[in-house]
Amino acid sequence: MARIAGVDLPRGKRIGIALTYIHGIGKTSSRKLLEKGGIDFNEQSDTLKDQDIAKIREIIDREFKVEGDLRREVSMNIKRLVDIGAYRGVRHRKGLPVRGQRTSTNARTRKGPRRAIVKKKK
Repeated sequence: MARIAGVDLPRGKRIGIALTYIHGIGKTSSRKLLEKGGIDFNEQSDTLKDQDIAKIREIIDREFKVEGDLRREVSMNIKRLVDIGAYRGVRHRKGLPVRGQRTSTNARTRKGPRRAIVKKKK
């Protein structure tokens, strides 16, 4: 089992797909990474040689920001927006959609489950 950037890559998957288990690497960047390393996209992750894994590790360290560093950067960006009181920061603080989506209906992922409104007797 290959371990790259602190993530155990799954066995029996194509290496191009297995690399997407690393936070910060998607299909496109995985394909570019494998082209630079000269590794076949369709090769199984458990059949990789040690030098191929080392090559992938080196390219990731040199060219990509992944896992902890990326998560830290994103959280610092959000914290900066909240601290300066930007509109996007206020939306983050309130737990509402940040990118201009409607909230009168939908937005249940950000707002959470509906709360029942208690009707007043007349």
